[in-house]
Amino acid sequence: MESKQKTVLVTGASSGIGLLVASKLHENGYKVIGTSRNPEKYLAKLPYKLLPLDLNDDHSIVSFGQLLFSQIKQLDVLVNNAGYLVNGLAEETPIELGRQQFETNFWGTIKLTNELLPYLRKQKHGKIITLGSLLGLVGLPNVSYYAASKHALEGYFKSLRFELNQFNIKVVMVEPMSFKTNIGESGTVATGTIPAYDTFRQKVTAYTKSTFDNAPDPAPVIATLLQTIKEKNPKFSYPVGKGSSIALLLQHFFYKVFEKSILKSVNASK
Repeated sequence: MESKQKTVLVTGASSGIGLLVASKLHENGYKVIGTSRNPEKYLAKLPYKLLPLDLNDDHSIVSFGQLLFSQIKQLDVLVNNAGYLVNGLAEETPIELGRQQFETNFWGTIKLTNELLPYLRKQKHGKIITLGSLLGLVGLPNVSYYAASKHALEGYFKSLRFELNQFNIKVVMVEPMSFKTNIGESGTVATGTIPAYDTFRQKVTAYTKSTFDNAPDPAPVIATLLQTIKEKNPKFSYPVGKGSSIALLLQHFFYKVFEKSILKSVNASK
């Protein structure tokens, strides 16, 4: 079976979407290697290998390629999944917290990709699949730095896709809407400090909580990731979730309608 011949690296594979997709790939016969900042905590619970990797540690990233390829001969697919969420109104979010959001979500992802690119170029094939977000295509309140980091990933990998075409390396973005994972619980919340925002902050916090509480099961995200791995020539962008196409259509062609819809939902939240 073809899947048994493919080796897939999934970053952040000890929880959330990373855990689900790595487990599903393992069930389907792929050779899966995951990463975690603390792999020893999860090794006994998981059926696939976990290697140590901290996207905030340059030394960890620089040494990772050598560690990985000391254990495998080739890497067919890199799934950039690791990351986290910063919630908070833009003006109330400390710049340092916003910078850290970019260090992990954007720079950590880019640094790891660059560390592995020489190996992928040498073998002249592979896929780089990055878990973005619909918030990399659409902006919403209370997630300014998260949305900005995901927008940055979109721009970077759009350009990289052209550059790696000559090496038969496919570059893909998967952009889910809100799904039920631990991202809301494991994220960081900026504490409100500006009185002028008190009323809006209360409403947008309730709106954000309702979005997470009512989010659907992430099965469609897992299915889409598996689809992109199986496809010989995947396209670049894969928005996932009910209503994602409508949201993108409204933002691009009827922005005032989109804006009014979001503000109406926020103002109705309690």
